[in-house]
Amino acid sequence: MGKFLVAKISKLQPGTMKQCQVEGHDDIVVANVGGTIYAMRGICNHQGGPLGEGTLEGATITCPWHGSKWDVKTGKMVEFAVDLDPEPVYKVSVEGEDVFVEV
Repeated sequence: MGKFLVAKISKLQPGTMKQCQVEGHDDIVVANVGGTIYAMRGICNHQGGPLGEGTLEGATITCPWHGSKWDVKTGKMVEFAVDLDPEPVYKVSVEGEDVFVEV
């Protein structure tokens, strides 16, 4: 497990998210939900859509490819036509201006 710098807090305003590449790991999406930062796997397990390019409404991310909806806090699917396994979520820490994710 490693700790990776993924964003600057000033670039991740409430209600926004960012797709991040972490060397040696799947992409990660980090999202600011009401001032709290959450992170989960950023690749939809339906057909590989980039979740960070979708939309964020509250704590729900909608995949831009086929509309699956995910809770960024838990990684669980919120809504879709078929059941999908949860996405992994990751521990986030903010140190000064830096946002880190442990994967």
